[in-house]
Amino acid sequence: MKPVIVIVAMVLAATAPAGSQALVDPTKVAPEYREAAEKRRAEQIRQRECAMKADLDKVLPRDRTVYLNHCLDALAAKQ
Repeated sequence: MKPVIVIVAMVLAATAPAGSQALVDPTKVAPEYREAAEKRRAEQIRQRECAMKADLDKVLPRDRTVYLNHCLDALAAKQ
């Protein structure tokens, strides 16, 4: 049993934690997909802004999805 625990600990230590998704760079995609990449980047920026607002407002994890959806809807209504 002890070797199994050691192996599991080594595997967990070797794996990298999942990071956040990087922003899409429209200049690094094929020209035919550039417009879609620009739209995706704009959406990612809006999502990050709302996530930062949620962090600043100290929204509880159970309420975060509702907060983010409301924030994104409010940003969409402004545009």
